[in-house]
Parts: sequence; C-alpha cells; structure tokens
Amino acid sequence: MSKSLGKVAFVTGAGQGIGEAIALRLAADGFAVACADMNLETADQVAENIRKTGGKALAIKVDVAIREDVFEAVQAAVDGLGDLHVVINNAGIAPIAPIEAITPEIYRRTFDINVGGVLWGIQAAVNAFKALGHGGKIISASSQAGHIGNPDLAVYGGTKFAVRGITQTAARELAHLGITVNAYCPGIVNTPMMRKVAQDVADNANQSIEWGWNSLPSTSP
Repeated sequence: MSKSLGKVAFVTGAGQGIGEAIALRLAADGFAVACADMNLETADQVAENIRKTGGKALAIKVDVAIREDVFEAVQAAVDGLGDLHVVINNAGIAPIAPIEAITPEIYRRTFDINVGGVLWGIQAAVNAFKALGHGGKIISASSQAGHIGNPDLAVYGGTKFAVRGITQTAARELAHLGITVNAYCPGIVNTPMMRKVAQDVADNANQSIEWGWNSLPSTSP
C-alpha cells in the first residue's frame, strides 16, 4: 500500500467487476475509498480487502436509481472518511433484448440505473464539493456501446450515449467550480455483468455460453 494521499473517493458498483478494480486501484494509489453498492455484502468484502492491505475504506449500501439514496450515500462517505475528492458513477446494468422485445419495465429500470445513477451522482458530488469548499473530479461509466449501436443493446446503448451527453454538458457547466467531469468507455471486460451478457446473447440464439462469449468480440472494431 502506497503512502496516503489524504484523498477520498466514492465508487458505485464497487462490489464487483470494474467497480471493484477501480476501488482497489484507488486504494493502492493512496485514496481512502467509499465502496458503494446495492449489495452491501460484496461492498464490505472489497472494503475489508482494502483495509487488510493497510488502506482505509468503508462499505455503503446504495440504490443509484433513487436520488435521495445517492445523496445519503455520498454524505455517509464524507462523514465516514472526512472529505471527498473523487466521485465515480460506475454502477450499471446491461439487459439484452431485441428492439421488439423491449418492455416498459426494461426501459425504465435501465435508464433509472444507468442514466439516473450518473445524474444523481453528479448532483450529489457537486453538493458535497460545495459544502466542503473545494472542487473535485466526477468520472462516470459510459461504454463502447455509447459510441456505436450494437444489436440487442438498444436500451443499454441508449443509456450510455446519454451518459456521454450528460458528461459533456456537466463538464462545461461545472468547470468554473473547479470540478472536472469525464467518462470512460470500456469494451469487453471479463466481469460478472459481461458474463451475464454473454449468457443472454447465447440464450437468445439457443446456443451455449461459450458461443455467446466468443461472439462478443465480433461486435468490437
């Protein structure tokens, strides 16, 4: 564990996958980390792994689709770790459905989590940074699917295109406060969410999970 930087980061979806990797890397780089996730058990496991290696971390339960929940979680991070410098809106879901099969429930849930979670996270971060009297960094999860449309990913891709738009707007709007706003756009990463995507693709095609996993790279440039 490197020497503490005296910096604090808040990461959603930190209980597994990319969010877990982000939390662990930030801790290794000297950040105190608030590991926020819908699944408090997995978030606590990540936080405990950070503490075992000499870092500082706490686990926070959050439903990013609920604005009040996000504000409360960010405030819990400030209260528990004493400050806040970086907010990473990483939590998301990736339903697989042909356009004809998209239901209102799939649409609402995906946009509430993937887009709402980013918007509420940005709002909560700005609120916290202002109260603390300094700027900060906001970083959100878009996707390769936020740059190019992919079959069976109309809703997911739509949310990730939206994240790019919100990010660009927020970056311009918040710059005068000393707040930078960026997004990252992963491709195919071996995470629990992507393994579910592979399984759903396979199920839709009546194929094996191996077929589903092997078919994913064909959609990437």
